[in-house]
Amino acid sequence: MDIEFKTPNEIKAFQEDLLRKQLRCLQENSPYYRHLFETCGIHIESIRTLEDLVQIPFTEKKDLQLFNDQFRCVPKEKIVDYITTSGTLGEPVTFGCTDRDLDRLAYNEKKSFACAGLKPGNILQLMTTIDKRFMAGLAYFLGIRALGASIIRVGNGIPELQWDTIQRMRPDAIMCVPSFILRLVQYAEEHNIDYRHSSVRKIIGIGEGLRNQDFSLNLLGRRIHEKWPEVELYATYSSTEMSATFSECQFGLGGHVHPELIIVEIIGDDNLPVPDGQPGEVVVTTLGVEGMPLLRFRTGDIAAKRVEQCKCGRWSYRLTPLLGRKNNMIKLKGTTLYPPAINDVLDNTPWIENYVVVVRDSEAGTDEVIVKCGLSPAAPEENAAVKELKDRFRSRLRVAPLVEIMPVEVIRGINFPAKSRKPVKFIDQRAR
Repeated sequence: MDIEFKTPNEIKAFQEDLLRKQLRCLQENSPYYRHLFETCGIHIESIRTLEDLVQIPFTEKKDLQLFNDQFRCVPKEKIVDYITTSGTLGEPVTFGCTDRDLDRLAYNEKKSFACAGLKPGNILQLMTTIDKRFMAGLAYFLGIRALGASIIRVGNGIPELQWDTIQRMRPDAIMCVPSFILRLVQYAEEHNIDYRHSSVRKIIGIGEGLRNQDFSLNLLGRRIHEKWPEVELYATYSSTEMSATFSECQFGLGGHVHPELIIVEIIGDDNLPVPDGQPGEVVVTTLGVEGMPLLRFRTGDIAAKRVEQCKCGRWSYRLTPLLGRKNNMIKLKGTTLYPPAINDVLDNTPWIENYVVVVRDSEAGTDEVIVKCGLSPAAPEENAAVKELKDRFRSRLRVAPLVEIMPVEVIRGINFPAKSRKPVKFIDQRAR
């Protein structure tokens, strides 16, 4: 039986056995963690349970950047694929994957796609890049291949090409950033494409949330569902550092963990675990990674862990939709916000063509938020658009940021800079 369907006690014992093996591997092969254990006087034999993890200091992204090569646990010649992710100190962080790591990625995505209801015979259209040193696109390709389904690698953007591909090859599932779905719908409506009767019956979202904390669809999710009610919506959560994906099942009650691949802790402001169901920072320990395994890595993402049995029968714990990133928290006029809340309002405004949210320090030392928007031809006159948008913010968030109208082409250039692999919708200019 798949470990995800076993009892919580069985899952915990299973993970603890894998944790002990992982600690021995790090002791033997990781220069960084071996030094950490010696410096902090940590005896790995004393760490037997998941609760014992609190004895070990956190790993942060700046550690990966400053001591990158010391995290590598294999000779360089065993690295077959190099990946980068953004770093806190301005330079990308490099990850190296071995053959076994790529097999693990394939297994992870195979299970995630199966959780979302895909099976052999399905055709997935992939609307994200597979190049630019990006792990996710490669992982999706490997996972679909391992699952025995088919994939069409179209890449991101270009609604015209996406619809041409859908009409030619008739995929039944697509995978993309959820807000791009609205661009696809807009293009279809403008070009008389009967998208609601197309072959597409499933959308797997990446990089953006589709649900609220109670698992109801958020504004973006509702808008997609209202426009395209025939499709099933699935949200996922993943990162390069985790080398794992949390995917919703058909009941949409949070992202399921694969217990054989990752251990998750939810940490509060006191750096201690919070009670199940309470939000905190997601901290992960990777299992089965050969090239660059991580121990208690702080993701900076805020979510909660749900441990009750899912309607699908799985007992593996789930993560709620992300509230935001810890470092991106905004204090606007006394109200605490995360960027996804601002995005929800913008994504639910039909005449907003594109946007970027900028946060900076005000002269008073508080957070100042500027929403820079490009308007569609159907938008109200500029002053009226600004007033209506501020009213929408006040209705939803109780406070309104500054609003600046800019040409669509200028915003598009900000969203998609030359080296970008993901849309840039949030820019933090605050001094830290």
